[in-house]
Amino acid sequence: MTTKMHRRLEEAFAAGGDLLLTQLRCPAALLTEGAPVGAPVDADGTARVDLLIRAGRIAAVAAPGGIATDAPRLSLEGRHVWPMLVDAHTHLDKGHVMGRAPSSGGTHPGAREATTRDRIAHWRHDDLIHRMDFGLSCAEAHGVAAIRTHLDSHEEQGETVWGAFAEIREAWKGRVALQASALVPFDAWGTDYAVRLADIVAEHGGLLGGVTRPSGGTHGALDDIEALLDRVFTLAKERDLDLDLHVDEAAEADALPHVARAAIRHGYEGRVTCGHCCSLARLPEPEMHATIALVKAAGLSLITLPTVNMYLQDRVPGRTPRWRGVMPIHELRAAGVPVAVAGDNCRDPFYAYGDHDMLDTWREAVRICHLDHPFGDSAGLAGTAPAAICGFEAGSLGAGRRADFMVLDAWSLDQIIARPQSDRLLVREGRVLDIRPPSYEALHLARSETEPEPA
Repeated sequence: MTTKMHRRLEEAFAAGGDLLLTQLRCPAALLTEGAPVGAPVDADGTARVDLLIRAGRIAAVAAPGGIATDAPRLSLEGRHVWPMLVDAHTHLDKGHVMGRAPSSGGTHPGAREATTRDRIAHWRHDDLIHRMDFGLSCAEAHGVAAIRTHLDSHEEQGETVWGAFAEIREAWKGRVALQASALVPFDAWGTDYAVRLADIVAEHGGLLGGVTRPSGGTHGALDDIEALLDRVFTLAKERDLDLDLHVDEAAEADALPHVARAAIRHGYEGRVTCGHCCSLARLPEPEMHATIALVKAAGLSLITLPTVNMYLQDRVPGRTPRWRGVMPIHELRAAGVPVAVAGDNCRDPFYAYGDHDMLDTWREAVRICHLDHPFGDSAGLAGTAPAAICGFEAGSLGAGRRADFMVLDAWSLDQIIARPQSDRLLVREGRVLDIRPPSYEALHLARSETEPEPA
């Protein structure tokens, strides 16, 4: 953002009272009611609109010149204005342990082992609070308004991690809205601990979840996946909880149809989210489309995590990966299945990179999944779509919504893709935020208080 425009925006909001923002662009997919009547819409689905801001909320959205008001006005000269975005699948409890956790080698088995060792050694209340807070500070500085996180909820860990989450959710109220889903190996739902875990989740208003594995016939498969699904669905139904499951992240896996049939069997259509679903893209076309039809009938929502899946899938030392692990988004959306893009892990053994930046995640998803030429409604995958899946009031601009948005120094979607938008300007409730991503120094200082210097 140019210094001149930044200053003009700050001064306009600081004056108080109504403010009419004119000549701005926003993808129609990120407008609550779509493009207003009469608003010009370009070939990439971006609408030209005016916004009236009143008392920290959006009072009106209209085509240029369509809002009658005597309020002061400020032209954004055609720049893009986006709502703050939604990350519907991440892992705040795992995040920001790079340099502390053992090396994972970038593989699933290595990541599981490294995370287990770090969890046992370090995941105490203060450690969880500090790292969750750091991750949320990153997200807030990048314009993320709402997050659903998965929480490792092993028997010896459940109370601790959910207690820390409850504290951090309260501390961040009004800044980043938070939800959480339990994450355990799926076998845990067949143990005595399952009832206690379901009660912990219900106490905190969360979702039940877990990491499914393939059905019988492959290494590490579950022969009793149907019985385990029936157990977790029954526990959820008894407590009126939704489910969010990790499904088919491996190259060859077949749990998704089992989940869909269980949702139908238990009358849970529209209440189940499945993340990853990578192996769906490996099926022969007729089988893939039949599975997608079953997913649609079950009312499942799917979340794709392309950056992390590409990091982990098909990694063999000294060999270039042959398969990149991307969910078939185009086919799912064409069938009417709700789909969203999310960030997943951040600087932990499952993904060594990331910064809780959903705009960056969306930019990567466009390039990886060919969501362009034209862009169409793809911007909604990071805003309106995840908000609808999770039930968040975020991810879109519309009359009555909070005036929470980001102003980008870009005039077209290809310009947004081309640069990281690190100079984006954030507005919350009609005031410019003066925040930056937290320094990594905060992590190093916290560790130096509890960990000895390496020899």
